[in-house]
Amino acid sequence: MTSDRLTIIEIAKQAGVSRSTVSRVINDDPNVHAATRQRVRSVMQKLNFQPNAAARGLAAGKTRILGLVIPMGVAALFSDPYFPQLIQGISAACNQHDYSTMLWLAEPEYERRTIQQIVSAGMVDGVIIASALTDDAVIEAVRTHKVPFVLIGRHPVYVDITYVDVDNRVSARDAVLHLIRLGYKRVATISGPLNMIGGLDRLAGYKDALKARGIVADPNLIAEGDFSEASGYSTMQQLLPQEPDAIFVASDTMALGAMRALREAGKRIPDDVAIVGYDDMPFAARSDPPLTTVRQPIHRAGFVGAETLMELISEQDAAPRRVILPTELVIRDSCGARVMREKKMRA
Repeated sequence: MTSDRLTIIEIAKQAGVSRSTVSRVINDDPNVHAATRQRVRSVMQKLNFQPNAAARGLAAGKTRILGLVIPMGVAALFSDPYFPQLIQGISAACNQHDYSTMLWLAEPEYERRTIQQIVSAGMVDGVIIASALTDDAVIEAVRTHKVPFVLIGRHPVYVDITYVDVDNRVSARDAVLHLIRLGYKRVATISGPLNMIGGLDRLAGYKDALKARGIVADPNLIAEGDFSEASGYSTMQQLLPQEPDAIFVASDTMALGAMRALREAGKRIPDDVAIVGYDDMPFAARSDPPLTTVRQPIHRAGFVGAETLMELISEQDAAPRRVILPTELVIRDSCGARVMREKKMRA
């Protein structure tokens, strides 16, 4: 027997009631006489009994556990500073509302095999899916089992899914338009992975900006990364022969790699090549030079995503919700705005 089970037996004995009555008191069953309830609670207090939260939740049909699924490898999860901020936001909301978080730390294929077992067994009340792939089987699993879930990031196909996101397309367009307005002619991009909606939307925003200025997108100035610093470095090396004078990078982490490749090639930032990132990670303001970037509220997205999921859990048959959080273009030295102003003043 567990310690909780032994204590319940002792409470029942001292209160002169059955073990099932003690269980009903613990789970706030209204069908218990007030005097009996008070007697049982007095014994619980005397024995300093603290019921197991998980067991209590299961008895009530709820676990008070939210699952968090991030469909990428463990190495990428811990090397990308985006995810710690997101997880902190989710954890803050869970702590505030007395929920716990179950985090899947597994390769995507393993997640696909286990998610159905977990949701069908009722181990979580709902699921948050972050950075979902465009064809992610995890989404199909939670939809099939009718488990409440929220995406961090919109889905490209399903319109009946609740999500929390920023407008990746518009914010990327504005970042690229900023570079074009500064006078750059050959603006390249390092996109995120194109099997993720964030990568697709930021690339679409890049193309929107070119189209708005009557510029035909040159496929030679477009390279696909995977949000890692290493991919930013290698894709920048691929782009260097195309002689871009500016580059929009779909994440700050990739931008760090791109800046390293530029320096190794003898290119000055922003004098030879200007650069704009995306995310506004803490290191962006400390990079050399400080990185112009799109600030998105990552911690806030996690917090709002968790709270939105809790609302879906408590409100059965709730309509899908679409929460779009604001972004901001943070202008620092890497885009060359100051250099361009000085050139105009000298002209």
